[in-house]
Amino acid sequence: MFNLILFGPPGSGKGTQSEKLVEKYGLIHLSTGNLLREEIANKTPLGLEAKKFMDQGQLVPDEVVIGMIDSSIEHHKEAPGFLFDGFPRTVAQAQALDKLLALKKSEIDVVLALEVGEEELVSRLLNRGKTSGRSDDSDEKVIRKRFSVYSNETSPVADYYKKAHKFKVIAGEGSVHEIFAALRQAIDVSMAS
Repeated sequence: MFNLILFGPPGSGKGTQSEKLVEKYGLIHLSTGNLLREEIANKTPLGLEAKKFMDQGQLVPDEVVIGMIDSSIEHHKEAPGFLFDGFPRTVAQAQALDKLLALKKSEIDVVLALEVGEEELVSRLLNRGKTSGRSDDSDEKVIRKRFSVYSNETSPVADYYKKAHKFKVIAGEGSVHEIFAALRQAIDVSMAS
């Protein structure tokens, strides 16, 4: 089983590249946002618990999110691997994910971080905001605040995986094809080792 975490700030192209990587490698795309929505829609015990927190405007506790990831991994036992998107966001989540995967005789193989300059990200998100209908993509102040939150949240997680020698930075500027080729090369090297 090959497990990959794709990192990147809003507008870095994670969504576009995730789709291409899932198609190329047959990975199951585990987006915590999608998992939460799915569990809630299916009224599972984990989904109902998560909904209670969300309805009160609180973050869903790590144990609940890890439970959903565990459930999804169990549901896709035959998958060649998983692409984690939007998770882990904290060192505690990274450690919990490592423990969960170890129980399944697996691990995170590589963490790929799409690196894009802030001005390019602002430009991409403002453009996306014109068609996406997302209010958080049309206000430059909000966009810059999201980068700050992303950076503060994820830099400790990046350091955690750097210590494990699993973290690689990928240039996230250029054509979709060029970025995909760089991601593929990094994955192929990780798979070979």
